[in-house]
Amino acid sequence: MRAIVQRVEDAAVRVENEVIADIDQGLLVFLGIKDGDTEEDISYLIDKIVNLRIFSNQKGKMDLSVKDLDLEVLVVPQFTLYGDCRSGKRPDFTAAASPKEAKELFKKFIDEIKETSIEVGTGEFGAMMEVDFINDGPVTIMLDSNKEF
Repeated sequence: MRAIVQRVEDAAVRVENEVIADIDQGLLVFLGIKDGDTEEDISYLIDKIVNLRIFSNQKGKMDLSVKDLDLEVLVVPQFTLYGDCRSGKRPDFTAAASPKEAKELFKKFIDEIKETSIEVGTGEFGAMMEVDFINDGPVTIMLDSNKEF
């Protein structure tokens, strides 16, 4: 399971020109689910995301998490995080989970992150989405439950 985590001033996701979720300051998380991912992968990433100390303290040092500051998270499903471009010019998505498997794990991911008492917005699984955001910093972190990076 992979996540691209961006510290944002605000973010919103639209489907068919309608805003379906938006947040103020917090984290925008693009979530990719790989074939064979499990609930252990979900738990690992959620722990990292909610406790990631990438917000500044009073001295300007990155030392606070979204949980510390009671901020929001917007999670957008994005299978293209498993696009393999090492060979040729067209991405190969065979490592991504099947839509059925990914949808189930995405729902579990959202349910589990909500258990942390963080306010969560979500994109729509399988939909064509437009995501607007103001990246704060910019700060962008890549996470992988297999610790590939």
